[in-house]
Amino acid sequence: MRHFGHLAGDLRSELFHREPQEFTADSAARTLAVALGATLYSPATRPRLADDIVKQASRGVVSMVLCLEDSIDDRDVVAGEANLVQQFAELAARPGGAAALPLLFIRVRTPGQITDLVNRLGDTVALLSGFVLPKFTEETGVPFLEALTQAENACGRRLFAMPVLESPQLLHLESRSETLYGISRTVDKYRDRVLALRLGVTDFCSSYGLRRAPEMTAYDVQIVASVIADVVNVFGRADGSGFTVTGPVWEYFRHHERMFKPQLRLSPFRPEAEDLRDRLIARDMDGLLREIELDRANGLQGKTCIHPTHVPVVHALNVVTHEEYCDAADILHEDRSGGGVLRSSYTNKMNEVKPHRAWAERTLRRAEVFGVAREDIGFVELLAASLPQA
Repeated sequence: MRHFGHLAGDLRSELFHREPQEFTADSAARTLAVALGATLYSPATRPRLADDIVKQASRGVVSMVLCLEDSIDDRDVVAGEANLVQQFAELAARPGGAAALPLLFIRVRTPGQITDLVNRLGDTVALLSGFVLPKFTEETGVPFLEALTQAENACGRRLFAMPVLESPQLLHLESRSETLYGISRTVDKYRDRVLALRLGVTDFCSSYGLRRAPEMTAYDVQIVASVIADVVNVFGRADGSGFTVTGPVWEYFRHHERMFKPQLRLSPFRPEAEDLRDRLIARDMDGLLREIELDRANGLQGKTCIHPTHVPVVHALNVVTHEEYCDAADILHEDRSGGGVLRSSYTNKMNEVKPHRAWAERTLRRAEVFGVAREDIGFVELLAASLPQA
């Protein structure tokens, strides 16, 4: 699989200076953590789940979470488990096998579900990349990760964990530091199995009876922003001790999203295209676009998504711009022990070799999986190309 792999090869050539590279479920964890991109959540109870997964893969989704937790009623858990087993069997019987599917994860409620589901999936566990672990703390997390280890040993397959940081203990000021350090001790012990840490901002807001409006980002809700900052402080360090931390879910979507697709497809290469992005932002996408940009500015990668229309937006904004690529490549090419300052090839900024090195390395990792846009290609063109045909 690869990002923008659903586009025709000639179209990718028009859009990309360097095309996204292929990866598989067996690729290095470091690659997969960045490649997650927009991770689309779906309730595990959907009766045509296998069809949904194949359909979303054909539209550019590369990671999905099949949820047995908050997205379904407590009374539906048993039915959801049975449905997952059935739907995985249907997926395994389709042509192409795992190579034609996104990275698939199951969000469980209890540690016992991990070992039970792996046993019930049988050979179809080959389609599974891992589990999402809810309300993760040191106390709750250890049993989850021990169960994951047991499941790996039983099936002989690498399975990743994606803990969700969403517990009240992490939000509350008096317990935050110890909770963070406890989580840190736990995930560090199981570092090889932890693919990424996910932020559960909806649960954070719930603890205080809050819900952000569609024109507001998570960073506008100060109590949430403070937690994000502390999570990145502990887990987002560039000294080799950090983890990939993914962006929070965007809760809003429009039933009339399809209305602007014809305009978006026809306009990018016309003179009026210069203000198209501004007009789209002003109408439907302001909050989501700003939050994605703030995610990256604050050290987060990828995003949790609950609606397919969010996926192409997240992916288009994760493509490395030609300017970013030139800056990163220049910084790493210089690579001199004495450091120094370089004028950017775009002659609009200062690139310091030592301070900007970690940023450059992260940017080139993103370039490997999301590609580098051509010099004259921006967000609008990438988004227009990615939208499903009407």
